[in-house]
Amino acid sequence: MASMFQPGAGAIPATLVEISVSCRNLHDMDVFSKSDPLCVLYVKDRGSERYRELGRTEVIWNNLNPDFVKKFTMHYFFEERQMLRFEVFDVDSKSADLSKHDFLGRMECSLGEVVSAGRLQKPLTGQNIKKGAIIVSIEELVTSKEEATMQFFGRKLDKKDFFGKSDPFLVFYRSNEDGSFTVVHKTEVIKNTLNPNWNVFTIPVRSLCNGDYDRSIKVECYDWDRDGGHDLIGEFFTTLRELSKGKCGQNEFECINPKKKAKKGAKYKNSGVITVESCRVVQVPTFLDYIKGGTQLQCTIAIDFTASNGDPRTPTSLHYINPYQPTQYAMALQAVGEIIEDYDSDKLFPVLGFGARLPPDGRISHEFFVNMHPTDPYCAGLQGVMQAYSNALQKVQLYGPTNFAPVINHVARFASARRNGTDYFILLILTDGIITDMPQTKEAIVNAASLPMSIIIVGIGEADFDAMVELDGDDIRVSSRGRYAERDIVQFVPFRDFIRSNSDMGISKAQLAKEVLEEIPDQFISYMKKHNIKPQPPQAVQSLPPAL
Repeated sequence: MASMFQPGAGAIPATLVEISVSCRNLHDMDVFSKSDPLCVLYVKDRGSERYRELGRTEVIWNNLNPDFVKKFTMHYFFEERQMLRFEVFDVDSKSADLSKHDFLGRMECSLGEVVSAGRLQKPLTGQNIKKGAIIVSIEELVTSKEEATMQFFGRKLDKKDFFGKSDPFLVFYRSNEDGSFTVVHKTEVIKNTLNPNWNVFTIPVRSLCNGDYDRSIKVECYDWDRDGGHDLIGEFFTTLRELSKGKCGQNEFECINPKKKAKKGAKYKNSGVITVESCRVVQVPTFLDYIKGGTQLQCTIAIDFTASNGDPRTPTSLHYINPYQPTQYAMALQAVGEIIEDYDSDKLFPVLGFGARLPPDGRISHEFFVNMHPTDPYCAGLQGVMQAYSNALQKVQLYGPTNFAPVINHVARFASARRNGTDYFILLILTDGIITDMPQTKEAIVNAASLPMSIIIVGIGEADFDAMVELDGDDIRVSSRGRYAERDIVQFVPFRDFIRSNSDMGISKAQLAKEVLEEIPDQFISYMKKHNIKPQPPQAVQSLPPAL
């Protein structure tokens, strides 16, 4: 696959691939219904025996044969043996802690095995696991900046429910090179109707057809059933080239049920008609387009100075002042700051502290300047941040409680004044995780979600971080007083995952930075799209004066 060409540079040959997962004949762990499966993918770290979590699929309720819509993307290196581990769980609660869910089995393989097979099927294994298989397929992804926005409606669909009409939804599949199909999108269910109008949805062209406008797309229409045994109403086939013509006679598709057609023969006409109400394919600006156009990333750092971290004079403290080894807070600051610093033109970072008693009178503050300046919170470069943090530990008294809302609202006030796309604000919170103002923090996040702002929370130490996971709205959007955040703007990462069983801190810091920052581009783009902000033309690079 062609990648960005940079003359005079060096690059490791890599191919971006998309991994799709399905399971068959899973063990049924639920008494009154079927299992609710979720798949987690782990990738083995280079040069170690440790696996780290790459991502999770969505939960599919009441289904022993799930085809997961959410995909995993990663780089494939031909010259490396990249080991993967897939684990499947039956979800029993909203908790992100996998130990609180029923284990349905695991499968280990190399990425090379999947690439070679194209579609790899293996049994799930594990203690007391006697059934179930996992199917992993892979496809190389092309570079595409396009996305399709579509809407469909149905007319005169078959009646499937005895006491009502039907509860229809659509499932879209991308065709694969081996003739199989991979699910890429599901619409919402519309209850009790034979004439549904589904909501508008947007999907990357890369996901729908991998950039090939003439690749076959299969669309199935189902009647939703509570027990997961959805009934097929019918199906049709199309291409993006056809769909992109929008509303026209050519885009009215007869929904055909193969079993009914085989049974009724010539008497069978269709099981309803699905019509394209609209379809628009547009070029989508990338994160780099905005950065090249002059958008600045403004990073604010907030550090937890509460007493739950431990007295910094004792070796057990997370803030322990050790002349021979940096604290976990300092290591996390260094790892993330090195990346952020490259995107900040003035290299000045405001650094806030919370939960400490301040000199000279010992007043408690949840929003103070770590450099101890009365009016200017800025520190010059990463080195200035590290120096201010070290000095503050010797001047303040760790106290409490742990309140996040003041520092979130502090950054939100600045973001509120810069909504036009010239700036995007990142708040990096380093904390031991024992939060005491959860309702106020949720409200602050919901308010901030409409602003050009992202929040990164790095959990330091060995605390129970369930509360932090709750703020990371990957699966369930954060809400407050009945209002939901309009975007997912929070990313939580426990720092302990990157230092345990890893003696090479260089690798650990690089992995931490990747994990912490990987959601920022998507969150950034989601704000720009939501507010219809286009990138400015690339700024001219100032050339050097001629040599004398």
